[in-house]
Amino acid sequence: MRTFDLTPFYRSTVGFDRLFSLLDQTSGEGAAPGYPPYNIERTGENDYRVSVAVSGFSQNELSIVAKENTLTIKGEKSANESCNKGEVLYRGIAARAFERAFQLADYVTVKNASLENGLLHVDLVREIPEAKKPRIIPIATSAAAAAPQVIEGDKQAA
Repeated sequence: MRTFDLTPFYRSTVGFDRLFSLLDQTSGEGAAPGYPPYNIERTGENDYRVSVAVSGFSQNELSIVAKENTLTIKGEKSANESCNKGEVLYRGIAARAFERAFQLADYVTVKNASLENGLLHVDLVREIPEAKKPRIIPIATSAAAAAPQVIEGDKQAA
């Protein structure tokens, strides 16, 4: 059951129509549908940011793959974590593996990714090729042809 409304995103974003319609279908294999939580922000006219909460994961335990129109973020904990010296009495911080896939719109590419304060930020940019951009076509008027032409000369020649 979905508890959030994506309608404002449909109205205010360009190029992510397929992304928002497929968000409910993209859950990781074996992971809970809401894990890990994420945000999708529009930071500019053609700039977007996907922020995924990956607390407890280090940089080498995360992988980001952009292939065709799919962005896949995977997290897998190392096996050596169980070598901690202390005994865990309660585990509230999830340490399970996850895979989160996002369907990207056409011409959307990954600009960069950063990990800070337990959040993985993936910056996306929509770069439309010049051939695909709309261009303004000047409209020629036929006012010059429709205007009466003045013949120079005397009245006798007319």
